[in-house]
Amino acid sequence: MRPFTFMRHSVPLILTLLMSCQAFAAGSEQAVTPQEMRQLMQVAEYIGVDYSEAVAEGEIINAGEYEEMEEFSQLLLDTSARLGKSTAADAIRTEARALQAAIQSKSALTVIKGHTARLRHELLSLAPALSLPQSLLEEKTVAALYQDNCAACHGEAGMGDGPLAAQLDPPPINFHDRERAENRSLLGLYDAISEGLEGTSMGAFLQLSEQQRWSLAFYVGGMAFDEAPAAGDNAVPLSLEELVMFSPQVLQENKPELAAEAIAALRADPTPLFKAQAQSGAGPIDYARTQLQSSLTAYQQGDYAAARTQAISAYLDGFELAESALDSHSPALRQSIERDLLAIRGMLNKESAPAVVEAQVSAVLERLAEAEEILAGETLSGTAVFVASLLILLREGLEALLVVIALTTILIKTGRNDAVRYVHLGWIGAFAAGLLTWLAAQHLVTISGASREIMEGVAAMLAAAVLFYVGFWMHSKTHADHWQQYIRERINRSLSSGALWGIAGLAFIAVYREIFETILFYQALATQTGTGQASALWGGFAAAVALLAVFGWAMVRYSARLPIGKFFSVTTVILLGLSFVLAGKAVAALQEAALIPITALPVSFSFDWLGIYPTWQGIALQLAILAAAAWLWFGGRKPVPTDSAPA
Repeated sequence: MRPFTFMRHSVPLILTLLMSCQAFAAGSEQAVTPQEMRQLMQVAEYIGVDYSEAVAEGEIINAGEYEEMEEFSQLLLDTSARLGKSTAADAIRTEARALQAAIQSKSALTVIKGHTARLRHELLSLAPALSLPQSLLEEKTVAALYQDNCAACHGEAGMGDGPLAAQLDPPPINFHDRERAENRSLLGLYDAISEGLEGTSMGAFLQLSEQQRWSLAFYVGGMAFDEAPAAGDNAVPLSLEELVMFSPQVLQENKPELAAEAIAALRADPTPLFKAQAQSGAGPIDYARTQLQSSLTAYQQGDYAAARTQAISAYLDGFELAESALDSHSPALRQSIERDLLAIRGMLNKESAPAVVEAQVSAVLERLAEAEEILAGETLSGTAVFVASLLILLREGLEALLVVIALTTILIKTGRNDAVRYVHLGWIGAFAAGLLTWLAAQHLVTISGASREIMEGVAAMLAAAVLFYVGFWMHSKTHADHWQQYIRERINRSLSSGALWGIAGLAFIAVYREIFETILFYQALATQTGTGQASALWGGFAAAVALLAVFGWAMVRYSARLPIGKFFSVTTVILLGLSFVLAGKAVAALQEAALIPITALPVSFSFDWLGIYPTWQGIALQLAILAAAAWLWFGGRKPVPTDSAPA
């Protein structure tokens, strides 16, 4: 990473702001963009940090630095004139004028810092909502990131003495400089890592993920405070947002009741704040709103990749977790928000008209507010909790049960009862993997919504393909004479060890996908379950288990009585039907994860039980499966060679 220096010789930024001022002088009413707001905050913080290098004891000690102070203060004043009319905007203009006067009179550093702190505070109040990190990477992982990206300039220990340091002007920042660190916010560090500092050796590191950039900002921002005593899990005097947005000095001024070392301890180790955030974290609707606002900000800045990433997160990590609860109150509202959140992604490119994108985002934000109002302070009734719990498990469990029962019955019909254990190994392994996944997601790692959808989508697509193939193969055995010949000649060789492990793998995939999704839905339902309603939730769960057990028993019992040809005909229909459903769900999941494009049909409809959704991609795949199944059923009556068994 190249040196962290604060706006020094930042020619492109100066030109950008000068152009904005010229537009205003020419009578333009162009509003200040979110990117300019963040740049103004950096300018204000820069003045507060580096004023001491320009003026000391009322005298100019560095003419070049002082000229920059005057230039930046004028830019702050001119750009603030375009902020429109509001109490916050008026306060910004007042502070900008006061800051300029203080610089011109060569006031003391404490006076300058007071003005810049208040100015930055007001700018933050007008800036778009900040998308805070939900968690940081492990320290050893961040340390490796630092060595790979930062050590060449800033040194292995962050002392500003890297191998390339001697060639850089200005020199790299020493992250252990306590006085400078006291005046640097984590947000400023994050912005520098994300956007770089034009006109300096510090470049943008957009190849790193958002979590990696936040983790680096916290890592280097805490180096100067390593000697601070540990804060302890119960000592959380600040919010994570306060720690990120404000420098330690500003925090101490705003919260005089806090000891400086308490703030320093949290800069050195912010773990207590992340724990507090996790315990009282924002609801899914609020998270969706924050991510959507951040997405719009990134779009307005021309960072279309980041805009799409945050729009995806708004749905997958936010709204999707509230869908089941909202569905019980207003299915139409849920469907409209889901549809429009997915549609926004396709608009986040340079071809779209900004006014149209902003109007679409604004409309979704209004509906999110409506959804939040509907859900605010409400819990589902005991009956609703029971029914929701029952339907979640019944819906997800039915698909997995059909696959497991079909595979088990096939093996029994072939006389290979000894091979049934492979099916049991598959679904039992899926339960164990599901439990481990849930524990890991709760305590070790954060599984993002996109990762979740990719896992579900790939598993569903793989299961759909295998089920279709098995159904195709079984159809060739619907005639009893072909089946008897197959048993006599091929069964023992075809159901070899490899094929049996393949059956176990199919059982695992089918069950694991449903368990993974079931855990997600029950977590969302739990947020809407009030005190004393646990019995309703578990009652619905138990009722679903009982219904699935009855259904499974009936299927095994009556399928065992079917003639061999009829059994294979019925099972073929079931497997091809499951392939149809899972293929639709696979496409939908991969579309939600942005791996497959979304082309909406002219009409809106959704049949979740059948995996039918209103996109051309999903419908096209399902129509292809229907066409292949129709050919198989009506035109492909001639059986395939009897030695082609499923692997």
